[in-house]
Amino acid sequence: MTDIFPTEGSHLKRYAQVFSAVEVNSSFYRTHQPKTYERWAASVPDGFQFSVKIPRTISHTLRLRNADSTMRAFLDGVTALGEKLGCLLLQLPPSLALNPPAANDFFTMLRRLTNVRVVCEPRHESWFTPASAALMTSAGIACVRAHPLPVPNVEPAGHLDTLYIRLHGAPKTYYSAYDEVFLDAVALKITDAHRAGSEVWCIFDNTARGEAIPNALSLMKLLGAAPQCAAM
Repeated sequence: MTDIFPTEGSHLKRYAQVFSAVEVNSSFYRTHQPKTYERWAASVPDGFQFSVKIPRTISHTLRLRNADSTMRAFLDGVTALGEKLGCLLLQLPPSLALNPPAANDFFTMLRRLTNVRVVCEPRHESWFTPASAALMTSAGIACVRAHPLPVPNVEPAGHLDTLYIRLHGAPKTYYSAYDEVFLDAVALKITDAHRAGSEVWCIFDNTARGEAIPNALSLMKLLGAAPQCAAM
C-alpha cells in the first residue's frame, strides 16, 4: 500500500497527496506554536482539512470547568491553520459524567470564542441521553460516531450538520482491521449523510498494526471519491 505515496517531501506533504484530511492527535498532549500550524498548512494542497484535538488539560484535568484562558491559548495557536482548520475534536474521559450546567457553560464559552466546527466524543453513558443530545444540538456540536460504541447498542446524537466517524478497530481496539462488509456499511452511512447535506469526516484509528491506511484506501475506493477521510 505504501507505494501509492510520493517519495519526496515531509510525511504530512506525502500523506496529503493521497488523503483529504488528517486528525491531529498530538495537540491533545502538548502545545504547538502558531508557526508549526502555519508550516503544516503551507505543506498541504488547497482543500485539505485538519481536525485538531482539544488539549486533555481542558477535557481531562479541568473537566470542562474554568477553561476559558486555556481554550483561548489553544485557539491562538490552532487558528494559524487558517481556512484549512476544518474541525475541533473534544474527546471526554470515560469518567466524566454529564453535568448539564457545566457542559452548557463550556459549550457557550467555546461558541463565544470560535465558530469552527466542533465535534464531541463522550465516553460516559450519561452523555448518550436525550438531554445530552439536546444540549449538543443547541450548541451546534455534533456527537462522534465511534466504533466500538462507548455504550453498546446506543447511537450517539448531537447536531446533524456533521457526521464524524472514528473507527478504533474491533474486536481488538487500535489493532484490528475492518472487513469489507463493515466498510460497505460505513460507505452507505457516509453516502446517506452526504445526500442529507451533512459534512462527513471518517478517521481510522486502528494504527497499532498498520491497518488504518489500507482500510481508509478501501473505503475511498468504495465511495469512488475522497471524503474527509484519514488514517491517523
